[in-house]
Amino acid sequence: MFCWFGLAGSIAHVPAAKTGARLRYNAAVRPPASIDDTVRFLEDRAYVADRGLATALFLSLSLSRPLFLEGEAGVGKTEVARVLAAGLGRELIRLQCYEGLDTSHAVYEWNYARQMLALRRAEVRGEGEGGGDAGLFSEQFLIERPLLRALRPHEAGAPVLLIDELDRADEPFEAFLLEVLADFQITIPETGTVRAPAPPLVVVTSNRTREIHDAVKRRCFYCWLDYPSAEREMQILARKAPGAPHELSRAIVAFVQQLRGRDLFKAPGVAETIDWAHALVQLDAVALAPDLVHDTLGVLLKYQDDIARMQGGEAAAALAAVQAEVAAAQ
Repeated sequence: MFCWFGLAGSIAHVPAAKTGARLRYNAAVRPPASIDDTVRFLEDRAYVADRGLATALFLSLSLSRPLFLEGEAGVGKTEVARVLAAGLGRELIRLQCYEGLDTSHAVYEWNYARQMLALRRAEVRGEGEGGGDAGLFSEQFLIERPLLRALRPHEAGAPVLLIDELDRADEPFEAFLLEVLADFQITIPETGTVRAPAPPLVVVTSNRTREIHDAVKRRCFYCWLDYPSAEREMQILARKAPGAPHELSRAIVAFVQQLRGRDLFKAPGVAETIDWAHALVQLDAVALAPDLVHDTLGVLLKYQDDIARMQGGEAAAALAAVQAEVAAAQ
């Protein structure tokens, strides 16, 4: 795991009042007070993290900076936001990015149907065609989307804003995020600027299908999430799939690690490892066998070319290597 905290060259984008102050949280649920507390905070909620991620998350909370998590799909980026929201008792507001995403779906839009009805009512009351124009761009006609909603006051404290898979959105959309990420505010031309009374806890994720602009990254603390080591993946299975026997879990992790070392279009992530463990437990498996692996490859691999390649003999070779490794360990 590689984490970069982006202090040099980017701190100018953060207002001076924010750099030395903690977020204003609900006093009933305090954020972690140290890196060790952050590790325990995550572990208590079944998220096994290394110290690099815990450091990035702690600094993000302490210094009111968005956290940018990048890595392959299925390594646990989105789960960080879910765990953070659940652990602190905050609302999780998720903006799922996709091609064509714009401000009307991400920030706000006006309820044109209600505005037209208001105009017609004004005409009926004799206020004239323009009599009701002054109130047409008021809060009652504003439809809040995730980014704007995250800046509103929340009873439980500042929400967790998850901007998920930013790399799926078009590059121009990143420009809309700069004001939010730098100053925790949004400017609505018709009404003015909306500022968050308490900055939301922002987590941005990317699967790196394309490069995100430096202007976005400079406003965040950066952390790369890689595939876990075999030891840490065993710890994850112990928390996420406790019903799997220890020896079966060891074989599962060893087999998945074997797959990640092969030239596949999409290697299985941690999410697939957990799913496979649950599937094998459901099938009452106590050990890996060639037929069992063959029949359940679709849980691990999501592309037919990868499945066909592994079913063509590579799965048997990988399983033989795993069995030899397990035997040597015993």
